[in-house]
Amino acid sequence: MNVLTKKIILASKSPRRSQLLREAGFQFEIKTKDTPEDFPDELPVEEVAAYLARKKALAAKSFLEAGKVLLAADTIVTLNQEIFGKPTDAADARSILRALSGKEHLVITGVCLLSTQQEKTFSGVSKVFMEELSTEEIDYYIEQFQPYDKAGAYAIQEWIGLNKISKIEGSYVNIMGLPVQMIYQALQDFKV
Repeated sequence: MNVLTKKIILASKSPRRSQLLREAGFQFEIKTKDTPEDFPDELPVEEVAAYLARKKALAAKSFLEAGKVLLAADTIVTLNQEIFGKPTDAADARSILRALSGKEHLVITGVCLLSTQQEKTFSGVSKVFMEELSTEEIDYYIEQFQPYDKAGAYAIQEWIGLNKISKIEGSYVNIMGLPVQMIYQALQDFKV
């Protein structure tokens, strides 16, 4: 079966994930189940995004139908083994952006594909080089873009990504929230 004709159930409310799947030519519908984003403290940082993606997929498993693939994802930003999730408020966003300012950090997006016949979990990893952000730039970004639904308190496709990211290594769309090329490859031989 052609990858692009596989019917996907996207277990994510992220408008960016929907946009990326649509632009990549996938057919999908959105069905989500609120899932707490907690994980075991002893879990290695590199495995957290995949763990959370699988947790979201299993929580939404009741939406799964024969012949369809459930896709769940989770993105984290990490620096020096510390995870920066979605900021709770402006002060938290300010603190996160100050921590990332001038530093190279990782963006890890975990993906879980689930069908009635198979399960596959993997992660995309991208390295991001952020230039120094002044207090004025941080305040401007938070005020203008309100990044409260974004891991690491910024989006690569917005002001910070356009003006303050000097280099990336890895997939750009993975930083947006979905390693589309990896998903496309994984679906090649995925049993539905």
